[in-house]
Amino acid sequence: MVTGGRGTVVAMAAWSTLNAAGVTLFLLLVLLRVSQAQTFFFPFRQPETCGHNQYFDISALSCVACGPNQRQDARGTVCVCLPGFQMISNNGGPDIICKKCPENMKGVTGDGWNCISCPGGLTAEGKCHCPTGHILVERDVNGTLLSQATCKLCEESENSFTIANALGNRCVQCEPTFINTSRSCVCSEPNILTGGLCFSSTGNFPPRMISAARYGDLGMSFTSEWFAEYLQSSAAACWVYANLTSCQALGNMCVMNMNSYDSTTFDACRLFQFIFENTAGLGTVHSVSFWRQNLPWLFYGDQLGLAPQVLSTTPLPTNFSFKGENQNTKLKFVAASYDVRGNFLKWQTLEGGVLQLCPDTETRLNAAYSFGTTYQQNCEIPISKILTDFPMPTFYDVYLEYTDENQHQYIWAVPVLNLNLQHNKIFVNQDSSSGKWLLTRRMFLVDALSGRENDLGSQPRLIRVATQISLSIRLVPNTKNGNIYPPLITVAYSDIDIKDPNSKSVKISFSVTYEMDQGEAHVQTDIALGVLGGLAVLLSLLKTAGWKRRIGSPMIDLQTVMKFLVYYAGDLANVFFIITVGTGLYWLIFFKAQKSVSVLLPMPAQEERFVTYVGCAFALKALQFLHKLISQITIDIFFIDWERPKGKVLKAVEGEGGVRSATVPVSIWRTYFVANEWNEIQTVRKINPLFQVLTVLFLLEVVGFKNLALMDSSSSLSRSPPSYIAPYSRILRYAVSTALWLVIGIIQIVFFAVFYERFIEDKIRQFVDLCCMSNISVFLLSHRCFGYYIHGRSVHGHADTNMEEMNMNLKREAENLCSQRGLIPNTDGQTFQIAISSQMRQQYDRIHETLTRKNGPARLLSSSGSTFEQSIKAYHTMNKFLGSFIDHVHKEMDYFIKDKLLLERILGMEFMEPMEKSIFYNDESYSFSSVLYYGNEATLLIYDLMFFCVVDLACQNFILASFLTYLQQEGQ
Repeated sequence: MVTGGRGTVVAMAAWSTLNAAGVTLFLLLVLLRVSQAQTFFFPFRQPETCGHNQYFDISALSCVACGPNQRQDARGTVCVCLPGFQMISNNGGPDIICKKCPENMKGVTGDGWNCISCPGGLTAEGKCHCPTGHILVERDVNGTLLSQATCKLCEESENSFTIANALGNRCVQCEPTFINTSRSCVCSEPNILTGGLCFSSTGNFPPRMISAARYGDLGMSFTSEWFAEYLQSSAAACWVYANLTSCQALGNMCVMNMNSYDSTTFDACRLFQFIFENTAGLGTVHSVSFWRQNLPWLFYGDQLGLAPQVLSTTPLPTNFSFKGENQNTKLKFVAASYDVRGNFLKWQTLEGGVLQLCPDTETRLNAAYSFGTTYQQNCEIPISKILTDFPMPTFYDVYLEYTDENQHQYIWAVPVLNLNLQHNKIFVNQDSSSGKWLLTRRMFLVDALSGRENDLGSQPRLIRVATQISLSIRLVPNTKNGNIYPPLITVAYSDIDIKDPNSKSVKISFSVTYEMDQGEAHVQTDIALGVLGGLAVLLSLLKTAGWKRRIGSPMIDLQTVMKFLVYYAGDLANVFFIITVGTGLYWLIFFKAQKSVSVLLPMPAQEERFVTYVGCAFALKALQFLHKLISQITIDIFFIDWERPKGKVLKAVEGEGGVRSATVPVSIWRTYFVANEWNEIQTVRKINPLFQVLTVLFLLEVVGFKNLALMDSSSSLSRSPPSYIAPYSRILRYAVSTALWLVIGIIQIVFFAVFYERFIEDKIRQFVDLCCMSNISVFLLSHRCFGYYIHGRSVHGHADTNMEEMNMNLKREAENLCSQRGLIPNTDGQTFQIAISSQMRQQYDRIHETLTRKNGPARLLSSSGSTFEQSIKAYHTMNKFLGSFIDHVHKEMDYFIKDKLLLERILGMEFMEPMEKSIFYNDESYSFSSVLYYGNEATLLIYDLMFFCVVDLACQNFILASFLTYLQQEGQ
């Protein structure tokens, strides 16, 4: 039994295991088939596409048939009973039951739950209908349903003055203006009915009205339904009853009409002005003469010249500072907001984008009200979104909140400059002279109401959008405490014709700018330009005089004038460079480092003069660089080979069939080698151009020095990604770029002079040593009668020798066992500035002429007929002549050696003219490098810098400027 029981248990366990496995396999197969057959799409339906006897199921998002005796309601999302049917059950949604009313009670009560007998006809919905002035009574005072509904006439007599309400279910008191005017609920002639109000025709109110909303952009004027409905009634209620809400509504209609005023028509603003002029006895609000009691403050008067007084007479009694204990960098703007009907909505701060239509994060939106931060926001918004977000306009009176010395809070009214305002059909606010402006107070963002014709519920024909809003803040001149004048809001509206709102969009911009009077800065710049420009003229005259001496020509001719202009271009480029760098550093240091605000950055329009100066500096510096380059490639240079033949060799004579002795030829390879080295050092510079560009770019883009050029008060080198990034100032970009470029360049030059040339490599001195080791001197004429001489004559007599003898010569020289290398015995002076006499130059030209002559008549050539052989002969003649000249062989063309005077070194010219003898000036500073890039590093550094800055100012891109600068450096 025990064994059998165990077998049964085992069998049952096995069957259970197999059963579970089968069920699992079955479920997997079912799920697999379901997953293969499952879909995730269905037909797209909208409520308006459902049939009359269908409703839109908001859960299934499809059309579902209503029950019997039912139809869809007005929204289309539920079912209601057909006319003549009462509800028996209603559990919400489509779950209702309808029952037909009996023949003697065909009407349905207002709530739809009961049937009732009607005293008159029925409405389209099957409800009882009463005549005008009557109300429908369906229940007793205790709620008991009457067997038959009755129509009660509202008592319009003097005892009650009641009339049926809009729903026709209750008697309410007549509008007070009806009672006051006609002592009844009827506004009969000759009284005036407008906007649901009744006014007497015997008053002094102007009878002529217009309700055309002028839309200046599109050049069309049409009747606005809103103006036609409410303009006259609002004006009358404001004038007759001093109704505050009506006065605000009238002011809003004037603002919707762009505050435009025309003395020939009675539009909204003309009506407002009429009431303003005829209520002078009511007094003013807060002692503001433009703010009449009961009326909104819309204008700052209509007299010319008021705008400058409002904007530039009285500073705000508060201070702004970027740093320190009294730091104050927040512009606390608040606005009193009103709806279109004149109801006061609330006080609200402008933070959070109240006046900014473009969407953005709250941090970036609020950055617009950080003092000193130039703000720019641009976007493009679909018209459909504007219509959805702004069905009704909201109006704002903007104020600046501040705290006085006694910690009392005050608000200062912020004027508005509406560029669309017309005064007697003239756009006065678009004039460049502020004396012709008419300032206003109230503004709005979107008006989609006044552009509606015939029906206020229809889509507007036109909408008006504030496409450009600019908040400008002016600093008080010569302030040291950060005082400002009242801010000015400039707004420009665009009128948009609504035809296809889903396909149209509008461009929106919002900006905050800061400005100060730049007159004093311009005067100081002009003074500096005049003084430095005068000094540049004197310096250019000195350079021209020195050049005249060096070419040996006393005549002032066209070439002299052109040379003066070229020199003056280079010196004037330096003047513009100094002024622009000084100006840029001034704004960078004094704006970013100030505590109490005393200076503000120039606006983009005010930077044009500065940009012009930068362009002039670059153009003139490019001309100077081109002049230097032409001078470098047009100098005369000759390599004097002092090597002499070491003996004679036997040489076969061609054509004679014999041999004869001849001198051993001197190798030309030493001359070629020295000439090659001269070509290589022509472009040697004291800085590494690639390192210069990459380092400056690294500091600007990676370290973040470019952030110092942002038009905000922060001196931080980093900005967090969520924060607002202000636009760049071109002046600050130039200042940061030039400062970094000059600092890196000067560091490189100092490192090159102090460390690199001393301990690693000095290519200029190495070239002089190479000349001496090669037994070759360099005779260089940069001008007709002026140049340089490098004495490379070997003290060992020969340089064309083997390695052993060369090492022996170097050892003897190191141990002072031979004479020194200098031109003068027992001296080391190997480099000289030379001023040659006219006689020596003439002899040089006679020999040089045969070298430069390319072609000529065949009969003038030598018997060999080879121009090349003539060149070789001329080369040897020049080499022999210059060598003998250096050795004082030609007494009629001799020279003497002297030191230059200190004043001669400073002025860069020679006082003594080489009349009979040439003059060699000792030159320990290796000034022959002035014909190389090496000696013109300042010019090259400034030229590269100006090229970098001009490209950056043009494209606002440091990376592109660095790339193009490097390319032009490689092309030099």
